[in-house]
Amino acid sequence: MPKLGVFSGAEICKILEANGFRQVRHRRSSHVVMQKSEDGRTITVPVPQHRFVKIGTLQSIIRQSELPRELFLR
Repeated sequence: MPKLGVFSGAEICKILEANGFRQVRHRRSSHVVMQKSEDGRTITVPVPQHRFVKIGTLQSIIRQSELPRELFLR
């Protein structure tokens, strides 16, 4: 299985936006909160605005967003 890439918070936000998420809040410049409404429910994903997001945090973002893992491969 290919490994996940190393992404910044801004790069992750761009991937989420390209897949239907929108920015709803920017907390004290440390996190951006992204949301997507589908099938009568709202998916909320906080994204840290770090230069390099740790692999465990990226896995959590993928799980919460319900997007395919392949979008985050390098």
